[in-house]
Amino acid sequence: MCKICKQKPAGINYKKDGKTYYRSKCDSCIRQTKKKPLPKPNWARNGYKKKMVCDKCGFKARWAKQIIVFYIDGNMNNTKQNNLRSICLNCSVSVEKQDLPWIKDPFIENL
Repeated sequence: MCKICKQKPAGINYKKDGKTYYRSKCDSCIRQTKKKPLPKPNWARNGYKKKMVCDKCGFKARWAKQIIVFYIDGNMNNTKQNNLRSICLNCSVSVEKQDLPWIKDPFIENL
């Protein structure tokens, strides 16, 4: 566990001679001490703007965190406009239950 917040687990720092060495801080506490912002996701760096309307059901979001960006073909390096969809949280659950190759953006906290 993190020595600062005592809530989140600290990650593995390195392994040597079969022994695992852990960091003393979690990612959040490290970022706060360095005042380093979260990195922008690939789709944001390549000009895609997250819509505030779900592409699947038409839900109009009040906050950006209600919408998640999905990669349709499953390739997170393919940031073309026709490969990205802005999906609401309700539809994201149904997309994950279906056998679609869609992949949720790992940087959900961003933007």
